[in-house]
Formats: sequence, C-alpha cells, structure tokens
Amino acid sequence: MLVLLVHINCFSSSTESPNITTDQSALLAFKANINDPRNILAANWSMSASVCDWIGVGCGSKHPRVTSLNLSNMSLTGAIPPHLGNLSFLARLDIENNSFLGSLSVELANLHRLKYVSFAKNNFTGDIPSWFGSLPKLEALFLQDNYFTGVIPSSLCSLPKLEILDLHQNNLKGQIPEEIGNLPSLNKLYLQNNQISGPIPSSIFNISSLQDVEFKSNYLSGPIPSIPHNMSSLQIIDFGWNNLTGHLPWNMFDHLPRLEEIYLDRNQFSGEIPAGLFKHEQLQVLFLSHNQFGGTVPEGLGNLTTLKQLFIGWNNFKGEIPWQIGNLNALEMLSFIHSGLEGPIPSFIGNLSLLTVLDLSFNNFTGKIPIEISNLPNLDTLYLGDNNLSGPIPPAIFNSSTMVFLSLQTNRLSGHLPPSLWLPQLEYFYLGENQLAGEIPPSISNASYLLSIDIPKNFFSGYFPESFGSLIYLQDLNLAHNNFSSKPSSPETSFISSLTNCRFLKDIYIDENPLFNTNLPASIGNLTGSLEFFSASGCNIKGSIPREIGNLTSLLSLNLDNNELIGTIPTTVGRLRELQSLSLQDNDLDGLIPVDICHLERLSYLILTNNELSGSIPACLGNISSLKSLFLGSNRLTSSIPSSLTRVEDILQLNLSWNSLSGPLPNDIGKWQVVIDLDLSGNQLYGDIPDGIGGLIGIIHLSLSSNKLQGSIPESTASMIDLEFLDLSRNNLSGTIPKSLEKLLNLKYFNVSFNTLQGEVPNGGAFSNYSIQSFLGNQAFCGAARLHMPPCKSNVHRSRSRKVRKLLAYILPPVVAATMLVLALIIISVRSRKRKASLPTQGDTLPLATWRRISYHELQQATDGYCESNFLGKEDSMIQTMTMATIGYMAPEYGAEGIISTKGDVYSFGILLLETFTRKRPTDEMFSDEMSLKEWVKQCLPSTLIQVVDTNLLSSRGREHLAAKDCALSILQLAGECSADLPEERIDMKSVVVKLRKIKTKFLKDIERRR
Repeated sequence: MLVLLVHINCFSSSTESPNITTDQSALLAFKANINDPRNILAANWSMSASVCDWIGVGCGSKHPRVTSLNLSNMSLTGAIPPHLGNLSFLARLDIENNSFLGSLSVELANLHRLKYVSFAKNNFTGDIPSWFGSLPKLEALFLQDNYFTGVIPSSLCSLPKLEILDLHQNNLKGQIPEEIGNLPSLNKLYLQNNQISGPIPSSIFNISSLQDVEFKSNYLSGPIPSIPHNMSSLQIIDFGWNNLTGHLPWNMFDHLPRLEEIYLDRNQFSGEIPAGLFKHEQLQVLFLSHNQFGGTVPEGLGNLTTLKQLFIGWNNFKGEIPWQIGNLNALEMLSFIHSGLEGPIPSFIGNLSLLTVLDLSFNNFTGKIPIEISNLPNLDTLYLGDNNLSGPIPPAIFNSSTMVFLSLQTNRLSGHLPPSLWLPQLEYFYLGENQLAGEIPPSISNASYLLSIDIPKNFFSGYFPESFGSLIYLQDLNLAHNNFSSKPSSPETSFISSLTNCRFLKDIYIDENPLFNTNLPASIGNLTGSLEFFSASGCNIKGSIPREIGNLTSLLSLNLDNNELIGTIPTTVGRLRELQSLSLQDNDLDGLIPVDICHLERLSYLILTNNELSGSIPACLGNISSLKSLFLGSNRLTSSIPSSLTRVEDILQLNLSWNSLSGPLPNDIGKWQVVIDLDLSGNQLYGDIPDGIGGLIGIIHLSLSSNKLQGSIPESTASMIDLEFLDLSRNNLSGTIPKSLEKLLNLKYFNVSFNTLQGEVPNGGAFSNYSIQSFLGNQAFCGAARLHMPPCKSNVHRSRSRKVRKLLAYILPPVVAATMLVLALIIISVRSRKRKASLPTQGDTLPLATWRRISYHELQQATDGYCESNFLGKEDSMIQTMTMATIGYMAPEYGAEGIISTKGDVYSFGILLLETFTRKRPTDEMFSDEMSLKEWVKQCLPSTLIQVVDTNLLSSRGREHLAAKDCALSILQLAGECSADLPEERIDMKSVVVKLRKIKTKFLKDIERRR
C-alpha cells in the first residue's frame, strides 16, 4: 500500500494546480491511446468545444470539473491509459459494453470521489485490483462479463457504502471471503457464472440490507448455512447450478418474510422440502429441479397462490400430482419433468388458465390426455412425451392459436390426426414413437412457421406429404419408420422435389419407409445448400445415385443404406467437402471406389459394406487423417491393403473382410494404436503376422481368420491387454500358442482352429474358459483333459515313470500267473476243436464263395417295383434286426436296440448332409464320444457358421457370399432336424424334400437379384 501511495503522489505531483485544463488533457490523452472505429470521439472531442460539451462528458455545476464519464456502447478498443487517473473530481465512470482489454491501471486508484464504476462487458484480464478497496465513496461496482481471474479481493469487503457488487461472468476462483458479511449497505451481490468453490459463508446472512444474492453456476459445495435472524429485505436467492448438498435448513424460510424468488435447482439437495416454504404467500418463482428431494409432492404447494413459475422436476418424488396444485391460479409455468410421478394426468390442470408452459414429460403417467388441457387459452408449450399415455389425442390440441411447442412423443397414443389442423404459431411438432396411423392432412401447411417436424416410429401411411414443401421455414424433418409411399404416377418422387422450396432445411430423415420404392430424382441436387443431414436407408430406393447429389455442398452426413441402388458411386461426391459420414452399405453398387472420395478431408465414417464394388482400395484414403471408421467388407475388392492406410493413425474401426485382397499385412500395422476393431477376415492375405501387431494397444476386436497367413503367432500379441475377441482360425499358422497370451485377461473369444499349430495349449488366465472348439483342426495339440487332448509329455513323463515302477511291484506277479493260466486254457480249447471238426453238422452254412451281389433290376423285380408292402417298414413303422450299419451314420435307436425304420434313414440322411457341407466325416479323429459331428455343428451355429461350413462353398464374395451363407445355414439347420436323437422328433422325408426345394428356390432368387 505504501508503494501504491508513493506512486499515486508522484503521478499527481506532475500536474500543478489541477483544473478543467487538466481534465481536458487527460481526456485527449485517453482518446489518443485508444481505438475509435466509429470515430465517435474523433469527431466530437476537439479543442474547439468546451470539454463539458464533449459527448459522454459531464461536469459539476459547482466546480467546472469533469464529474462523470459515460462512454458505454461505443465499440471502443484498446487499453485504458493511466491519464484517466487525473480526473480527480470524477464520481461516475461508465465504459460498459466496449472492447477494452488488458488490466486496469493502478492510477485509477487516485479517483477517490468515485461512487459509480462500470467496466462491464469488456475484455479486461488479470486480477481484480485490490485498490478498489481504497475508494471510500464507492456505491456500485460493475465488473461483470470480462475475463478477470484470481480470487475476490478481501479489500472489497471494507467499502462501507457499497450497495451493488456485480462480478458475474468472469473466471474468478477461490472462495467467497468470509469478510463479505462486513458490507453493511450491500443490497445486491452477483457472483454467478464463475469458478468459485468452497462453502457459502454464513456471514452472508448477517447483511440485513441484502435484497438479491445470486451465486448460480459455480462450484460451491456443502450445505446452505442456517439463517439465524430475520432478513426482511431479502427477495431473491439464486444458488442454482452448484454442488451444494444436504437437507435444506428446517427453519430456512421462517426468516425470509419478503422472499419472492428462490432458485436451488441443479444441486444435490436431499430430504423433504421444509414446510416453512409453503407460508410464503408472496412467492412467485420456485426452482427446485435437478436435486434428490424425495417423498410425495407436498400438498402445501397449493398455498402458494401467487406462484407464477414452479419447476420441481428431476427429483425422486413418487405418487400422483396432488389436487391442491389446482389452486395455483396465477401459475404461468409448471414443470414436473422426470419426477417419478404416476397415475392419470389430473383434469384440474385445465383450470390453470394462465399457463403458458406445461411440462409433465419423462414420468409414468397413464390413461388419456385430458381434454381440459386443450382448453388452456394461453398455452404455448406442451411437453407430455416419454410417459405411458394412450388413446387418441384430443382434436382440440391441434386447434390452438397460441401453441408453439407440441411434444407428445414416446407414448402409446393412437388414432389419426384430425383433417383440419389450425396451429398458426406452431414451430416444433413432436409426435414420434407412438401408434398413430393414417395420413398427414394437407392442412399441416397452415402451420406456416414450423421449424421442426418429428414423427418417426408410427404407422403413418399414404403418400409422402407434398404439402411440407409450403413450410418455407422448415429446418428439421423426420418421417422415419413409417409406411409412407411415393405416388405411383411419378417415376421419381415428387416429394423430394417439393422440399426444394424449404430453403432453411438442415435435416431430412425418411429411413425405413419401405413403400418409398422409387428412384432418387435429379432434383435432389436442388435442395437447399444449407442441408446437413440426408438419411433414407431401408426405403427400397432403386436406380442409381444422381450426380446432382454433389450440389449439396453443406452435407455433413449422407446415408442411403439398405436399398436397391445400382451403378457406380458418382464422382461428384468428391464435391461434398463438409461431409463427415458417407454410408452406402447393403446395396448393389458396383465399379470402383472413386478416388474423388479422397477429397473429403473432414470424412470420419466411410461405410460401403455389402455391395459389388471391385478394383483396389484407393491408396489416397490414407490421406484422410480425420477417418475414424472404414467399412469396405463383403465386396469384390482385389489387390493388397494399401500401405498408406497406416498413416491414418486415429482410425478406430477398420473392416476389409470378405473381399479378395492378397499380399501381406502392413508391416507397420502397429501404427493403428487407437484402433479398437480390426477385421481382415475372409481374404487371401499371406505371409507372417508382423511383430508390430503388438502396437495395437487399444484393440478390442481382432479377426484375421480365413486367410493364408503363415508363421507363428507373435509374442507381441500379449501386449494387446484390452483385447476381447481374437480370431486367427483357418490360416496356415504354425508353431505353438504363446504362453504369454495368458496375460490377456479380457479375452472372451479365442479361436485358432484349422491351422497347423502344435504343442501345449495354455491353461492359465482366460484360456481356462475356452472349449475344444477354439483349437480344432490343428496338428498335435496337447493340454488339459477338459479339452479332450492328450496330456503333454513334458508334464507327465517323470511322474509317470515313478507310477509305473510302483504299479509293477504290485501287479507284475498276478499278471504272470494269470498269463500262464490263459495259455493252459487255450491249449485245451484248441485240442477240443480239432476233435469236433471231424464231425459234420446240419448247421453248416454255405461258404463265402457262394454269396453274390444282387443287381438293381433283380432287387426291383423282387420287391415288385419297390412296393411299400415289401419294405421292412413304412413311414412310421419299425422292425428289430441284427443287421450291421456304419458307425457314425446309424441312428441311436439302432445302435442301442437294433431297431430300424424310415426315421433311422432320415437320421442317416441328416448326418450325410452335415458331412457334405462341413467336409468332415463323423469318424474323424477330432470327434469323440463327448463331441460328435452333430454336436460340433450345433454348438457353432449360427454365430460361427464360417468355422463350420466348407470354405469352398463360401468362396464367392459380396452379396453372393451372403446368399451362400444363408443357404448353408438353412441346410445345416435342416440336417439338425433330421438327426434329432429321438425318432419322433425327426422331420419326415416328405417335409425334407419340401424344405430343400424352398432353400434352393430362395438361393437362386438371391443370386439372381444380385446380378
């Protein structure tokens, strides 16, 4: 402080005998040091006029000195020069709403006559100067809407005449000084929208003159301090948007007789609302939303008859809305959003005639919408969404001259919209996720101010409403998941053409309207240049993608998934420079992937899966650094994986599966450090898996199955600690499974089947959860008995030799004795047979040489043309026999009891189907008593179909590959029906034939459709 006084005295001593000339010089210096883009001061502050006549300057009547300076709202910029400190008679300084910057000069502390100071709405930075505490006459200090940092200086708490302190909308931190309670004249304290933390000082409630205290949007914590005595002046309390906790003080409202507005929303208060609140008959605003208040909604709220705004949503209330709420005749805004309330919406709400806003959304209200709500004459906002309301919507709701926002989505509302809609002020129309049906009436065009129409997931039908084209202010249109259709008379939809009149349109969603069934018109390119989202998946759109789509240069997302589009991807998509998502999957697009896509520098999602695209993957895709997801699977792409793709280091998902890609994996594959999903399966990739694959430290899903990879599994794979899915099956990998993979504790799925791996299968970590399915089809695995593998020699050799020696000591003597006894019995038996051989008997049979083969014609003649009467059994008949059958193909009842029937033939046919489509015999070594061919297929379907089916049957690509998979799955499922364990559960052969014909017909149709 001593340095400050010395500095001020030195500055003052440089001007002898201050007078109006001193003030003039100070103001001219001020003008010379700032920027005046509007030339307001330049044209007015001149030596030719008295300083007291300058714009913004006021002089005292007693002394010809500058006493006030008002330069607010003049767009002035620059720093405040220190020369203003010479205006020693200045009492009022107002430079609000300019663009001044920097810190406040210390010379301003010389203005000890200041009563009113406003530096609000500028760009000042740094700490709030402590020298404000040296202005003893200061009554009002406005520093809001700047960039002040640091803490609130305690020196401000020593200003005895300060009435208004406004520091809101800065970057202040620290705590509110406890000394704030020393301001005896303070009536307005504004600290909202800062980063102030800590508790609310209890001294706040010692300021008896306080009228308005607002601490909203800070980081205040702890409970609200108790109010020990009457604060008869306090009218407004705003502690909303903080981290305050605990119960409200039980007597909090007993000492606030003039309270009119209280804001405690968005904190963590709990318990019940103190009953003292309900005695404040003059209360007008009550905000308690977004807390943890519980119990039922207090009936005492009905006593607050002057209440205009009641917001108590986002709490943990229960029960119904109390009838006492119907007493609040002055209520204008009522919100019970997300309050846990239930029961019907009470009809007495229709008596609150002044209501403009009613929000009952996100509760569990049931029953119908009361017709009385439609009688509220001033209602402009109605939120009833996300409840369980049912029945029709009262038609009168659609006849309102005041309605602006109508939200009834996510209920079970049914019925049709009335033919006549009269909503001239309506801007937002939300009816999505209900059970509404019928057509959209043309009278919707009467709502000429509509900005948003959101009616997805209903049963609306009829033609797409062309009347939407007259809604010239429309911005958002969502008609998805309905049954709209296009006019049959138009080969290209006129609905899209009608929307070209909506010049502010940003979003169009018409997904999953399967009756759309038409081409995209060239006029799509005439839609507004402000369009950002266009989504029309699952609409059976035919034809090609119009070149004109490249005119929509503001598009952020284009989605045409799951349609019947043909032809090539137009090169004009390269003009969509703002595009972030392009999704064309599940169509019949062919040709090359255009290199023009590489011009889309903002592209994050490129999804072209399940088409007929061919050629190589454009190497320039590696230049799109913003790419996060690249899906090119199930096409006809060839060549190798471009090495340039590894330059996209922030990619999260990469799927190139089921193409015809060849060549090795990228050697620097480890650059994809943040990738979480990598699927390269179903290609012809070869070579070793690079050691660098361990660099995929963030990966969760990795599939390299069904390729021609060779070499060993890299030890570095153990570095992928987040890995949950690893599929290396159906390659030519050799060596052993690294034991270090036991470190992958999150690995839920692991498959190395059908390689040439050998050695010990790890048994620690997640490996203890895998079954034999993960290891089938390899050369010489050994491991745990639960995997039905032989034990590893290295583990059992020593213990086995010890056990053998011990066992020999016990069993060798009796074995020798038994052997001698057996030899004696054999000798006796041989001699006995020789004697009997010389005596012929009637039981002698023909020698084998007399047997002969029976021809087909002889068998046909003997059975009278395979007449059913000559068969061993009819459809459901059975017979007992001792004939032989082939192991693995015979039905269980035959093996157990010798029973044969046509049901047994069905079983054998089923096993034959399995053998044909899996290319595995039921007698292969991989199968045992515990795991048969039938059980193996059953466990693998349908999730791992490609692990079961012969790969030669699935060698096709693109959509034909999907058709082949679907056909194979159907046949294997039919084989399962044939080979059921119990005869009565098996399908009969007539039904088998019918099903096979259907499978064949569907397969041929799918193949034909894709050509």
